[in-house]
Amino acid sequence: MPQRDEVNIWALSDLGTPWCVHVVATLRIADHIAAGIAHIDDLAAASRSHADSLHRVLRHLVGKGVFEEPAPGQFALNEPARGLLDSPLRLGLDLDSFGGRMAYAWGSLLDAVRTGAPDPEVLVSGGWESVRTIVDVGGGTGALLAEVLRARPTVHGTLVDLPLTVARSAEMFHAAGVSERATAVGQSFFDPLPAGADLYLLKSVLSDWPDREATAILRRCADAARPGGRIVILNGVSPDDAGAASPALLMMVLVGGKDRTLTEFRELARAAGLDVHAAERQPSGRFVVECRPTA
Repeated sequence: MPQRDEVNIWALSDLGTPWCVHVVATLRIADHIAAGIAHIDDLAAASRSHADSLHRVLRHLVGKGVFEEPAPGQFALNEPARGLLDSPLRLGLDLDSFGGRMAYAWGSLLDAVRTGAPDPEVLVSGGWESVRTIVDVGGGTGALLAEVLRARPTVHGTLVDLPLTVARSAEMFHAAGVSERATAVGQSFFDPLPAGADLYLLKSVLSDWPDREATAILRRCADAARPGGRIVILNGVSPDDAGAASPALLMMVLVGGKDRTLTEFRELARAAGLDVHAAERQPSGRFVVECRPTA
C-alpha cells in the first residue's frame, strides 16, 4: 500500500511529459507528420531542432501513448497526437505564444503561496535584497507599483506620472494595503526624476516615443539613479532573434513610437548613459531588460 501511494505521487509530480507535449506543440511536429514528414532527421530539419534531442522527446511521448513509432526513427500520428494539429489546443500549448505565458507563470506559484500575491517579475539579475526604494516612471495609476510593494513588504515606492493620473493612485495603494510605503509625484518624466532610488521601472513607456524622446527619458533615469542603481525596461524591447518588432502602427502615426530590438535598444541606452547588463524572457513571456548607469 505505501508503495502504491509513492507511485501515485511520483506520477502526479511528472513534469517531463507535459513539457514534452509543449515542445512538440511549439515545434508543430504533428503538423509536419500530417504533411508527410515522418523520419526523425526530416522532422528535425522541418522544425529547426536537434534531431537526437527531438527523437528522445518523441520516444518519451510514444511511451506515454502520444504518437506512434511504426519503425525505428519513423513517427506517425495516433488519436491523441491528432489533437496537436493546428487548432486552439495547439495554440494553448505553444511555448512561443499564449501557452508559454501560461506554462511559465506556474514558476511563480511558490511565491504566490508564500506571499498571497502574484510575484511581480521585474528583476533580471540579482535579487530583491538590495532593493529598498523603487521609482515607477510613467506608472499610470500605480497598479504595478502596488503589486510590487504588496509582494515586497520592506520596499518603498514612488509613482511618477502626470498630476491628473497619479491623483487616482491613492485608491489603488489603499486597496493593496501599501499606502504607508507609496508616494505619488505628479510631473512629466521628461523633468528630473526623484533621485537616489535603487530601482527605476519603465513599463510600456519607451515604445510610445521616437528615439530622441525615449533617449531623454532614459537619461533622466540614469541621472537620478544612485550608484549601482538599476533601470528596468518592461515591454517595448524584443530579443534580436524574435523576428521583426511589432510596427505599432497607431503609435508610429501619432507620435513616432515603436518597439525596438535589443540591439537597437542598446544603442539608445548607450546614448543615454546606460549599459545593458542583462536581458531575458520571464516566465510570463515578458522580455525584460536591465540597465545600469555607465561607470
